[in-house]
Amino acid sequence: MAVVGERDAVLAFKAVGMTALSAERAEDIARAVHNLAREGTAVIFITERAAGQIPEILAQYQSEPFPAIIPVPGIRGNTGLGMRNLRANAEKAIGSDILFSREG
Repeated sequence: MAVVGERDAVLAFKAVGMTALSAERAEDIARAVHNLAREGTAVIFITERAAGQIPEILAQYQSEPFPAIIPVPGIRGNTGLGMRNLRANAEKAIGSDILFSREG
């Protein structure tokens, strides 16, 4: 397992023994994700802020069984990206929104 995102956000993951890659520019985030995938990392956590900068890269991996790329809130709070992705994936797999959104 690994995490990619803003330096302050990934430090907590490093403290529990995960590979933590600090990246803030889109090209650095994309490179980190590609490298982790190439190395066989099964689960990549990515801060929502970082994920928002590379939607096309995330889309490439979405149809692949590995790695699972999971957006998580960063230190600046939750943007809602992780929940939107979870809702979309659940609806795609099950055929309906079982998470009953309070949004919209």
